[in-house]
Amino acid sequence: MSVRMPVLGTLGALRLLAFALVGTGSSEGQGRTQLLPPEQFARIADQGARSRALFTEAAKVMTSPRCVNCHPAGNHPLQGEDEHVHEPAVACGEANDGVPGLHCSACHTDRNVNVTGATTYQSIPGSARWSLAPVEMAWQGKSIGDICNQIKDPKHNGGRDLALLHEHMATDDIVAHGWDPGAGRTAAPGTQKVFGELIQAWIDTGAACPAS
Repeated sequence: MSVRMPVLGTLGALRLLAFALVGTGSSEGQGRTQLLPPEQFARIADQGARSRALFTEAAKVMTSPRCVNCHPAGNHPLQGEDEHVHEPAVACGEANDGVPGLHCSACHTDRNVNVTGATTYQSIPGSARWSLAPVEMAWQGKSIGDICNQIKDPKHNGGRDLALLHEHMATDDIVAHGWDPGAGRTAAPGTQKVFGELIQAWIDTGAACPAS
């Protein structure tokens, strides 16, 4: 079931949606690409090289718009396949869930909502814990190697060791949203299951990072 949007400005339409949700939808994103599973890298004899190759494959997820848009370098979330600044203009806020008077939950509910009518988008994504990653976890504009070193650093990964890092990547419901982003968006590559397997295999082979 979809929500019919009247002809309003973007901000007005979003605010109306927050008060007039009459139906929700969960739709897989479009244009999904694949991830190679860990066994495809078994032929790489050198363990360090295999570890770097595994991370490079997993990084296809982390560098996709579905992840980068929620790991911005600045104080504003990003949107779209081109990772443009969120419209309407919103700020991350101290708790990474918006600012007083315009929290993320004002428009992003606990599930994806399909939209019809005079809009440039097909759905508004959402989940029960919708929020942005803290700025110390920003991935926007960073190389694969920089992201790799960053996610291993407890100061930049929410205090996680490698086991907790794998648990977050493989099972977290916010991460899972990358593969169910709502109608009109390209899902992250592969599946969360394969992504988690790649992260575990990367850890098992020494968690080596690419040079760049």
